[in-house]
Amino acid sequence: MTARILVVDDVLPNVKLLEAKLSREYYDVLTAMNGPDALEIVEREVPDIVLLDVMMPGMDGFEVCEKIKAKANLMHIPVVMVTALSDTSDRVRGLEAGADDFLTKPVNDIALFARVRSLIRLKIMMDELRLREATSSSFGVADEESTEIEVDGGRVLVVEDREIYARNINQALEGDHTVTMATGADDAIAAARAGDIDLIIVSLSLQDTDGLRLCSHLRSMEESRQIPILILVDDTPDQMERLVRGLDMGVNDYLIRPVDQNELMARCRTQLRRKSYEDRLRANYHLSMTLAVTDPLTGLYNRRYLESHLENLMRRAVVDDKPVGLLAMDIDHFKAVNDTHGHAAGDEVLKEFAARIKRCVRFIDLAARTGGEEFVVIMPDSTREACMAVAERLREAIEEAAVPVPDQDIEIPITVSIGVTVSLGGTDKPATLLRRGDDALYTAKNTGRNRAVFYEEEETTATAQGA
Repeated sequence: MTARILVVDDVLPNVKLLEAKLSREYYDVLTAMNGPDALEIVEREVPDIVLLDVMMPGMDGFEVCEKIKAKANLMHIPVVMVTALSDTSDRVRGLEAGADDFLTKPVNDIALFARVRSLIRLKIMMDELRLREATSSSFGVADEESTEIEVDGGRVLVVEDREIYARNINQALEGDHTVTMATGADDAIAAARAGDIDLIIVSLSLQDTDGLRLCSHLRSMEESRQIPILILVDDTPDQMERLVRGLDMGVNDYLIRPVDQNELMARCRTQLRRKSYEDRLRANYHLSMTLAVTDPLTGLYNRRYLESHLENLMRRAVVDDKPVGLLAMDIDHFKAVNDTHGHAAGDEVLKEFAARIKRCVRFIDLAARTGGEEFVVIMPDSTREACMAVAERLREAIEEAAVPVPDQDIEIPITVSIGVTVSLGGTDKPATLLRRGDDALYTAKNTGRNRAVFYEEEETTATAQGA
């Protein structure tokens, strides 16, 4: 997982040290030695994460962070303050300025890379949501982005089985939020499944429950997949190791005991603010796009949305220097399905085909129905090998089970032909990428069907084939 990281510090050796550490992990590193230069770089380059020194002359890190978070087009960029300050009041001030976390100098490498990986995953998801909202805006059906985010009245689930700790957390939060207490995994899972939860706080020191396993389970559940998780850890080597593992599995934030109530409240506000922002993006997106850009039969996007989104995606791919993959698909002998069993049966086949596509692609991939039995999947940041692996998985998923048609009490076997290609850089165009996918699909259909073929410039050859 690579990313563009901005390091801001007025002390050159500090900048060089962080730059060297991050470059060794293959991150693209930008540097600035004062606040105004940092803001200029953030505006121009829009990095994936900012590592920001607090104590700088002139404009300090708190002011820089506030200015970044005050702009609607930049507020989603994670900011980590790197500081020698250890007072809780300084951390609270930073969190209230919009910082996502703190790292204390000298920076521990394991903590640094775990936090960077965690925040980059968050940024990737936010970028995808914002990109889709931008696509909505191009149709004139989305609200303007705003920095005003309501965070009061959050619904917080606390999983803590030690009474004194649970009571302290409840006292800190109950005035502003609705708090639900749980003492073990079963209670926590039941509360999460019931919905109406905005933040989950999990102690890693539960006596009868593995806190990390609970976090993993909550991340895998549909009802709690998007809910931020904050973990409470003790200041011991074993707990610090578990903290790193938690961040890698998708935990959003943490607090080290003893917990200061003001810092707890500030970190909760940060997570609730982020969730509110994500929820707003998703709500705007789904509300505005459902009728305008989706296919009513399959629920996939239509060609109009595909073309607009692909144009935005390829423009961003040039800046990030990452390829965009495309899978062009056609259900084999679909006309025979309609002719033999009728259009109602054909509709059932199309709906089930779309459902299998959804199960085989990632959240950030985009699937669209572009014609009668024609479909396209767009895969951001995907190599030839990754696209071919997904294409083969799709082909097998389509072939492995016939499609039931309950009204006629029959099952219809189907297969799919797939053309695969990836973008070629700055000179490539969406129309050219779509044409190459169609050319590879044409080859797949003319060389036996039920196969995936990658587009070759000189000669298109089958690189994956079904039975």
